[in-house]
Amino acid sequence: MKSLFIIFMILSTIHNILSADPLELGSSSPQITALNDQGETVDLGAALAEGTTLVFFYPKAMTPGCTKQACSLRDAWDKLNARNVQVYGVSTDKSKTQAAFKKKYELPYTLLADTDGAISAAFNKGRYSRHAYLFKNGQLVWRDLNASTSSQADDVLAALDKLEK
Repeated sequence: MKSLFIIFMILSTIHNILSADPLELGSSSPQITALNDQGETVDLGAALAEGTTLVFFYPKAMTPGCTKQACSLRDAWDKLNARNVQVYGVSTDKSKTQAAFKKKYELPYTLLADTDGAISAAFNKGRYSRHAYLFKNGQLVWRDLNASTSSQADDVLAALDKLEK
């Protein structure tokens, strides 16, 4: 089963490389709604329009790499919160799975369920790729198209430092 998942991830990566270009720096935030980990509708477009917001994509909740990525941001929550950064994690999992993931790993931010791939499509990215996007007042100011797992928070904090200079 593990080798099948690895093959799937490799094929997904190849597909992502050959598919549409992701959002360009300076792009306006996508206007889309999604279900959060509580099954409530979130207007992501409105959330991205004000302040600084990080949207990070991970392929599947409860898997090792995705857990490292999510926990990296959890562990840096105080630093992100001190900079008034909103955080949204997105995967193809259902809201119920997102809620279990959030509870199990005590994630302090909102998780969004992209079960139909609409959020991924709005960001012009493959559904199973690991990306991170930082928006400031509705404009894309930083993106990581090969988002790290355990050092995701370090990458985001470094980007914030650079943007503040």
